[in-house]
Amino acid sequence: MIRTLFSPVTFVVHTALQIANLALWGGLIILFGVVKLILPSGKVTEAWNSVMHACLFSFGRVSVLLIRLFNNVNIECSVHGELSKDRWYLIIANHLSYLDIVLLIEFATHRIPAPKFFLKKELIWLPFVGLGAWALDMPFMHRYTKAYLEKYPEKKGKDLETTRASCEKFRTVPTTVINFVEGTRFTTQKHHQKRSPYKTLLPPKAGGVSFTLAAMGELFTNVLDISLLYPDNKRHPMMAMLSGTMTKIIIDVNVMPVPALQQHSTLSEPEFRTTFQDWLNAMWKNKDSRIKRLLES
Repeated sequence: MIRTLFSPVTFVVHTALQIANLALWGGLIILFGVVKLILPSGKVTEAWNSVMHACLFSFGRVSVLLIRLFNNVNIECSVHGELSKDRWYLIIANHLSYLDIVLLIEFATHRIPAPKFFLKKELIWLPFVGLGAWALDMPFMHRYTKAYLEKYPEKKGKDLETTRASCEKFRTVPTTVINFVEGTRFTTQKHHQKRSPYKTLLPPKAGGVSFTLAAMGELFTNVLDISLLYPDNKRHPMMAMLSGTMTKIIIDVNVMPVPALQQHSTLSEPEFRTTFQDWLNAMWKNKDSRIKRLLES
């Protein structure tokens, strides 16, 4: 009751501190990224990247510390399987809020390698986030539309080649790649508009994750199926968190083998897409059932 009464004040103070936290660590990462441009490649660059990843982890940890400070929140984290800092992971997660990103970064700390996001090239201009992602070597995708490829057929496959080239540096250093396969944040309105067959999820899109697997699939050691839930604040979790009324967060992690679905010569591209979408749909159906059990319990 008291937290709800003071939620407007909490929102102002908490939001200011979260922005300051982002500006501090984002600014340091960008500065270190500029310095990295003049460093010799090899062991020196790898060591410098470790410093930048430490800044990324610090951002996540401080952000979650602020969440705990301003919210009487219980964060339940369950991991089904073994994790290691020396492996390559593909995270496939549901998407409910911008808060998801902060929680995934904090979850990775001391558990798995620093997370990378495959980002749209337009996001490079987002304050702190875009240039920070560039400094951390996160791949920026330039996906050509079907209409563009019809006009310029010679460009077909160039986007994948560019992404593969940017992923080459991940071959020697364990890496985590995060993919939100729903393509957008879940809302009740979107759930109805898309006529989702799942009770708690939007339909998954195979394009982004198949693009990731095609670019660097042979590197991945495991797939991490992560379910993020805010049971008591389903409608506006970010607002609830900033206002101090967040009460519970669930992070459920299922360690899975990498699907043996990389495209090969016996499958045409449409056949490969269909096969991969079937695998993703089956995974999403199991995920939906698991989320329902978690919410009921």
